[in-house]
Formats: sequence, C-alpha cells, structure tokens
Amino acid sequence: MSGGTGKVYDFTVAAPSGAPVDLAQYRGKVLLIVNTASKCGFTPQYKGLEDVYRQFGDRGFEVLAFPCNQFGAQEPGDAAEIADFCERNYGISFPLFAKIDVNGEHADPLFQYLKQAAPGLLGNNIKWNFTKFLISKDGSVRKRYAPLTRPEAIAADIEKLLAE
Repeated sequence: MSGGTGKVYDFTVAAPSGAPVDLAQYRGKVLLIVNTASKCGFTPQYKGLEDVYRQFGDRGFEVLAFPCNQFGAQEPGDAAEIADFCERNYGISFPLFAKIDVNGEHADPLFQYLKQAAPGLLGNNIKWNFTKFLISKDGSVRKRYAPLTRPEAIAADIEKLLAE
C-alpha cells in the first residue's frame, strides 16, 4: 500500500499473469470487490455479478474478482483454468485478478484493509467465498455483504452510489 489515505485506490494487486495492477486506475468508479471460487455452491453468483456489471458498467461501475482457494479448496485451478471456467460457464467480462489468500498471515493487503474497514458480524475474517465489498467513488468501503447476498440484491445500493 502506498499513500496511506485509507482508500482502495492506495493498493496494487496482481493480474492473473502476476503483473502489478494499480487500483488507482479505478478512481471515481463504484466498485464491487469479491473473493470468488469456481467449485462453490455460490459459484452461480458469477452470473449475477456479470448481470450487475452489464447493467451498470457503462455508468462507472466495476466488479473486481479475486479467486481464493481458502474455503473448502474450491478454487484449485491456476489462472488460465480459472479464466477459462469463468468465460466458458458464465461469460464474465469483468476483471479477474490473481488467486489470493483473504485470511491468515498471507492475506492480501487489499483484503486486510477491506476486512478492517467493514468487519463482519462475527469479526474481521472472511467467512466464505463470494463475500462482497461495495466501494464508493472516493475509494472508501461503504458496505460488506455476506456470501448469501446475491449480486442482484445489491443493485439498489450500487444505483445509490452511482448517483452520488
């Protein structure tokens, strides 16, 4: 993390290739950041994520997906396998990043920040795949959603942030 302003834009993450991606490029957009997995009961949420991305993408909204294998080993594939699965099964067009850890000593710094900024009901840890964080245009965390919350149910909150 650089800058220290306590915003999502302060972080650099990794593309599937391992190349750095500066999240500052998303400044001024509403973001939905999600930890994902290809072999999870919630995996069909990829369709809902794609639907909200298509619904709001041309208005300054982005979905940022971070594959994670920490929950039931439900994301065992490498970057190419994950991308192929997502494209083939769900036609996703939003960015997928490199596979990361979201909990524990090797948790990605972005997710360490997200968990601190928006703790869950039972503490800071991510409980399962498809935990979602809604980020406002200024880069601050506005809301955390449980894995059970379907992306379509977040549409009204996305709409509100886009209107700000």
